[in-house]
Amino acid sequence: MDLVEMFRQMTAAAWAVAIVLFIMSFWSIGVAIERFYTFGQARKQSKLYAPQVAKHLKDGRLKEAIALSGSKDFRYSHLAKVVMAGLQEYQFQQESGGALQREDVLDTVRRSIQRATALTGSDLKKGVTALATIGSTAPFVGLLGTVIGVINAFVGIGSTGTGSIGAVSAGIAEALVETALGLFVAIPAVWFYNYLSNRLEYFNVEMDNSSSELVDYFIKKTA
Repeated sequence: MDLVEMFRQMTAAAWAVAIVLFIMSFWSIGVAIERFYTFGQARKQSKLYAPQVAKHLKDGRLKEAIALSGSKDFRYSHLAKVVMAGLQEYQFQQESGGALQREDVLDTVRRSIQRATALTGSDLKKGVTALATIGSTAPFVGLLGTVIGVINAFVGIGSTGTGSIGAVSAGIAEALVETALGLFVAIPAVWFYNYLSNRLEYFNVEMDNSSSELVDYFIKKTA
């Protein structure tokens, strides 16, 4: 019995499990490809953005730094999003006529940066948790198909009145295929999740460092 013939003999319930596993596989691969592209662009653009915005801030060109942060060339940069939030809040406080004291201005800027960091981190994490869900549940979905295949094997025994290998082979093969499908879906999803999670941790460290450096810059500027 070849693989095609085996799939043709699968029951409707077994086909339903297989279709669910195929959907989970396509979903995990799609999320992984999209996140790989987004993370790659974020890393590339942030690497270009950091020295340029640092030069503007060193020269005291705040408006140019804000314009650079909002540029389409850096729309994927996580650093640009965080830095722009702090710069915009600081500019707003400066243009409002200095209604707040120095420490209050710095606290406001810190909170703005923290909000931007949280939102950016959440945006970067989009879809990654789905990989964890797929990686943890796919084997159990495959196990469900395995149970269905075993049930069909026993049904074959009951219908033929014999326990020969011919009566149970189709059900056992169906069960093994479902198990293999579940593992085939789960293993790449776990790999993708672990890799992307490590990249997320790296991005979070970068955003935290940039936030601290920006606050230090404002402290020196308002001293």
